[in-house]
Amino acid sequence: MLPWLLILFVSVPIAEIALFIEVGELYGLWPTVGAIFATAAAGSLLIRYQGLAVLREVQANVDAGHLPARPLFDGFCLLFAGAMLLTPGFITDGIGFILLFPPARTVIAVFFLRRLEARFTAESNDTHGPVHEAGRKSGHGQGPVIIDGDFEEVGSKETADDNDREPPILPGPS
Repeated sequence: MLPWLLILFVSVPIAEIALFIEVGELYGLWPTVGAIFATAAAGSLLIRYQGLAVLREVQANVDAGHLPARPLFDGFCLLFAGAMLLTPGFITDGIGFILLFPPARTVIAVFFLRRLEARFTAESNDTHGPVHEAGRKSGHGQGPVIIDGDFEEVGSKETADDNDREPPILPGPS
């Protein structure tokens, strides 16, 4: 994962600078700078509006007793979108504006859920997994391992009462 982050932190600024140069040559310096400030301002307003809506949705889910997983994911996407929109650059602005659209967030959420599901399924299907009743290894599609059992209290009531009493005082050496 670290090499990918390093590649991103190096390649995205280089791509942004190259795009600044191209847009600056095409439209000029001041329109390019104005576009950067305009996207930051517009993004800030949209983030504020959608962020408040997400907060209301989280509160409604909590009040109803539901886990607000989807609204929290939307809030995280909006936080990331805000960071992208405030970062100078057209590529980061594009990513930020894409995250402002709820259908795009739905696609991203489905993507991450499928990756998590695949990862946890792969981890639970290893060859050293738990053994079921008949000695079979747990496999794909068999569901969770359920261990059923009975218990019996060891020792009787009298024994438990004997343990609660103070030990007798034994005479010491004379």
